[in-house]
Amino acid sequence: MLEDHQLSAQVLSTINTTLAARGLLLRTGTVVDATLIAAPSSNNSKDGQRDPEMHQTKNGNQWHFGMKAHIGVDVDSGLEHSFVGTVANFCDVTQGHALLHGNEEVVFADAGYQGATKRTEATRVDWHVAMRPGKRRALDKNSPWGGLLNKAEQIKASVRAKVEHPFRVIKCQFGFTKVRYKGLAKNTAQLVTLFALSNLWMARRALVQAGREWVRLRRGFMPASSREKAANESAFGLKSDVIALAVSFCEVMT
Repeated sequence: MLEDHQLSAQVLSTINTTLAARGLLLRTGTVVDATLIAAPSSNNSKDGQRDPEMHQTKNGNQWHFGMKAHIGVDVDSGLEHSFVGTVANFCDVTQGHALLHGNEEVVFADAGYQGATKRTEATRVDWHVAMRPGKRRALDKNSPWGGLLNKAEQIKASVRAKVEHPFRVIKCQFGFTKVRYKGLAKNTAQLVTLFALSNLWMARRALVQAGREWVRLRRGFMPASSREKAANESAFGLKSDVIALAVSFCEVMT
């Protein structure tokens, strides 16, 4: 149902619209990256075969079987705004431009996105791609130019670190380290929903704080008989935007 009606994308859009309205999603820059999601490598299924829509790839000296989750996150908040699911052996750079929303001025990426500006779908956005590890190791960090280049790589790495936060939430908080279904479409739909929920998880403190301020403002303009109810609302960290988000979520799911 989720994949047939593209409900997961609507959930992500609804959540991001609400977060953007509260200034939590600025969209001035994007950080792109990808992570591998494992799939069962055994052939103990009824037909005795592995999932034909999954693929194997080599990362370093280790082989992986499954799919790859490509995401684009806001460079300021680290909140995810775009997602593409592919088989594991797809190169990161092939999906780089699909992760852009079109309004960003700058993009940060690791060395896997080398050559992104030379692709046919490239736009005029400014890409800051990491240097190849071997080339960076060869830098003379004691020289003025080598030290400057190394410092620039450190700054780019500190910005790119924000893209790892949604991956951590998905794998550590939500425990999603292996696909649940057969087929790329079903697993992509589930991952989009999980990344949408990860945005709420990462923005939870800002939402709760805003909810407390909202209740505090209400209590200043209400009679004493209503303050007890407002206090109960404050205890649960309610907020008008969160309530609206829940209603929108229900509308999308129906």
